[in-house]
Amino acid sequence: MPPRPLSLIKAIIMGPPGSGKGTVSSRIVKKFSLNHISSGDILRHHISGNTELGLEAKKFTSSGLLVPDNLVTKVVLAELKSIGEKSWLLDGYPRTVSQAEELDRNYNVDMVLNLDVPFETITDRISKRWIHPGSGRTYNLDFNAPNIEGKDDITGEDLVQREDDKPESVQNRLELYSNMTKPLLDYYSDQDKVISFSGTETNVIWPLVQKYLEEKTEA
Repeated sequence: MPPRPLSLIKAIIMGPPGSGKGTVSSRIVKKFSLNHISSGDILRHHISGNTELGLEAKKFTSSGLLVPDNLVTKVVLAELKSIGEKSWLLDGYPRTVSQAEELDRNYNVDMVLNLDVPFETITDRISKRWIHPGSGRTYNLDFNAPNIEGKDDITGEDLVQREDDKPESVQNRLELYSNMTKPLLDYYSDQDKVISFSGTETNVIWPLVQKYLEEKTEA
């Protein structure tokens, strides 16, 4: 079936790393006629294309620095302007209240879809991920375990855990996310725009998101 178009909707999706935000975003795009605007993807596109904004961003990324708020805002606003009067789902932007305020000066955001997954669930899920360095094959001890513990199914070589997947690293990233996004969620909550969807699995959260958006379509 073709995507079901929403009445003109300007939405933001938020969720901690490992919450299934990418999967939920792709399902929204597939189910509804919505443009998925990922700030990270757009920045990479500009950098690889050596656009004016991309060259400006490269000055920071090539030195291992974060792209400043105002430059990310320029990139995102340019993309939103280019798609015109169409529904969109912003992913990865805004990250700060100052970015949100600048977005509000240009567009009226209708809703913020917040994926509320317990941090313990995310830490447990990610910390059970192991990879085979030579091929990139990924295993998960819960649902895609190797035949022999610690060994790649094909080569028999040792599996390793990425530093970023170790429990302490995951917890640090989640804590950083929480500290960064709390002011942002408070900002949009004050405008009564945050809708939180709670669950431990994407397949539990997605039906809730779908139902909410379908109700918006029918409203």
